Amino acid sequence: MKNYPKILEVTVKRPYIIEIVFESNQIKQYDFKNLLNDSNFTKLKNFSYFKNLKVSVGGYGIEWDDELDLSESELWLNGQIVS
Repeated sequence: MKNYPKILEVTVKRPYIIEIVFESNQIKQYDFKNLLNDSNFTKLKNFSYFKNLKVSVGGYGIEWDDELDLSESELWLNGQIVS
């Protein structure tokens, strides 16, 4: 199993696009537009709900509540490098 850098910080940059700071000091942006059509992520269409995301304990992903989260590997592999 591959180890991915843990997440230190996450911020919403604009609707459905987040910026993630990883422990490697790399910054990436992740666009949720494709996930919004997935039935598992329907709740995220409510932007008020979406913008209440936070880094999971230990930096292993991001989460909104006990039912909805996204792993650091997804964000690392599919995020676009900012710096």
